[in-house]
Amino acid sequence: MTREQIDSRIERLVAQYCTMHDDAASAARATDPASRVTDLVASQAVASSRGGKRLRAKLLLQAFASARGDESRFPAARDIACALEIFQTAALVHDDIIDDSDLRRGAPSAHRALSDALGSRAQGDGLAIMLGDLLATASVDVMHEAARLAPHSDAIVEAFLRMHRAVEIGQVMDVAVETLPLADHERLAECAERTYRWKTASYTTVAPLLLGLLCAGADPDAAKAAATAIGEPLGIAFQINDDLIDVIGTSASTGKPVGGDIREGKRTLLLADALQGADDATRRALIAAYSDSHESARDVARITEAFRTSGAVDRSRERIETLWHATCTALDEHCAALGISGAEKDGLARQCALFVPGIG
Repeated sequence: MTREQIDSRIERLVAQYCTMHDDAASAARATDPASRVTDLVASQAVASSRGGKRLRAKLLLQAFASARGDESRFPAARDIACALEIFQTAALVHDDIIDDSDLRRGAPSAHRALSDALGSRAQGDGLAIMLGDLLATASVDVMHEAARLAPHSDAIVEAFLRMHRAVEIGQVMDVAVETLPLADHERLAECAERTYRWKTASYTTVAPLLLGLLCAGADPDAAKAAATAIGEPLGIAFQINDDLIDVIGTSASTGKPVGGDIREGKRTLLLADALQGADDATRRALIAAYSDSHESARDVARITEAFRTSGAVDRSRERIETLWHATCTALDEHCAALGISGAEKDGLARQCALFVPGIG
């Protein structure tokens, strides 16, 4: 299934599940001033769902194919893959509010677009919170309807809801990490990696693998073991790579402002490694910059250079290599246990490698 086909299906599902009126109310809509706002939010739901690489959906569908899922079950797997992408959009809408980000996927973030359309930051932020909730609920609706047509439907529903909870806990942890003292770089690294596991790996790699295998009819216990062993190191590597791209990438390639994590003062593994490897003067400068609540205190170019000279950029690359090796080892072990071999295994390995470009 191509990315364009996935995009088209997601757009139809979002339009269907995020509508805010019924036929009985249609006659009154022309004279209802509030309809402008509800229509605006519904349109933004579709707009926010556009773009993205659809890596999660593709990984789910590849896991389904590699486990030799029956063709009759493909529509269920397809819609559950789309539900996962809709959930991601919900998470990004909320994430952009928390981080006060203006750009997402090369377009204005949802809260910024709604604020500009209404001429009110308070109303825009409030509606974006509700938009994120609406999309999250829509993702469950789409998944639940599709799961009826899949094997292990109860296990699929449980896995999807557990994923929801993990990401929500991970988002709380992400905010909590901001309160850690920067002098303790080891503690910072430990907490950042735990956050990556809950907030990112849980729905970026673990859930797609698990849901794809379940849709194909794999044993639930074996599917969960495989998804965890393969997906956790891969998801953490993906997040480390994302942190790295934030400081050495371009807005054209990421769809987000370069250096956004630095300006927001985010506590990342990259920062923890910089604090560990920097000389005393650089370490003090980093602590001072990240301790200041004002974005203007953090010079992106200077901090990026500190990340390079301290060895933190190279350390991130080493971490990614190590995690990718763990993923490959788990692929060998668990594909054998699931009876996945040959071209099916190679296809799954290639799809996993897309989460860490240039390494697989």
